[in-house]
Amino acid sequence: MIKQGDKIPAMKLMTATADGPREVDTAELFGTGKVVLFAVPGAFTPTCSAKHLPGFVQHLDDIKAKGVDKVVCLAVNDVFVMGAWAKDLKVGDGIVMLADGAAAFTKALGLELDLVARGLGVRSQRFALITEGGVVTHLAVEEAGGFDVSRAEAVLEAL
Repeated sequence: MIKQGDKIPAMKLMTATADGPREVDTAELFGTGKVVLFAVPGAFTPTCSAKHLPGFVQHLDDIKAKGVDKVVCLAVNDVFVMGAWAKDLKVGDGIVMLADGAAAFTKALGLELDLVARGLGVRSQRFALITEGGVVTHLAVEEAGGFDVSRAEAVLEAL
C-alpha cells in the first residue's frame, strides 16, 4: 500500500469534463502543487452520493483556502458514469472526476477492495490523501464500512 513519502504512480486515466471525457496523466495531475485525492467505492452508491462527494463540494472553497491547488475524486467507474454522477450532484468544475475504469491506478496504490462476492467487482477502498509535488504527505484509509478519516472535514483538519 502506498504510504507517506511515496510518489504517486504515473499512468493515463480518464477524467469527466464539461466538454466530455479527456485523458489525464497522473504524473501531470499530481506532479505540481498540493493536491487532495479522495476515493470512493463507487459513484451513485449511498454513502458516496449522500455524504462523501457532497462534503467535498460543500467544503471546496475552505480546502482551496488551505493552499490546495486541485481536489480529485477517484472511483473505479467509467468516465461516463463519473460525468453523470458529477452532473447529478452538481459538482461543477472545481473537482476533478477521475475514472479508474479497470482499477489499475487503485491497484497501483495498493488500495483496491474486492467486492466481487457482492456483485460489485474490484473497487477502491474509501480513502483520502494529500500530495505535494506528487509525493504523499498524508494518507487516511477508512476501516471497512467506515466514513470518518476520509471525509472533507477530516481532510481540512489534516491540511
